[in-house]
Amino acid sequence: MKAHYAMFAGYNAWANRRLYDAAGELSDADYRADRGVFFRSMQGTLNHLLTTDLIWMGRFTGESGAPERLDTILHEDLAALREAREAQDRRIVGYVDGLDDARLAGVIRYRRVSTPEEFVQPLSPALDHWFNHQTHHRGQAHAILTGLTGRAPELDLLYFQRLVAAGKA
Repeated sequence: MKAHYAMFAGYNAWANRRLYDAAGELSDADYRADRGVFFRSMQGTLNHLLTTDLIWMGRFTGESGAPERLDTILHEDLAALREAREAQDRRIVGYVDGLDDARLAGVIRYRRVSTPEEFVQPLSPALDHWFNHQTHHRGQAHAILTGLTGRAPELDLLYFQRLVAAGKA
């Protein structure tokens, strides 16, 4: 399973780079415009993704300091957000690289942001949820780009896997 999660960590970083490259071509007004997605704008969506990555990494590692709201705007401008995103993607890759079979078979304990009760969950399904959540909201960002510009980067997992196999990712 470790190879499976390592592939997803690599895919996550690759897809985020492509998405941020495309978002960087938007005007500031378009970047901040309410486009009818759950976190309203490209700015809100990209900040949400980083926020939830900080929350989940805190759950996985036991570290504190994650945001307390899912709609937190961590960085107003895209350049600072991208810098933080890239640092978090490196952290995710490093975390996954450090996992072993015993840890993957273990559990995590955490509290949701929105409710006080504690949850105990096997780590592997939590990782599955986390990587799926990232893909879900990148899809919303992709829709924003398509609506604003008529084009968006290829983000399919199979495309990434083919690039990796060809040594081009």
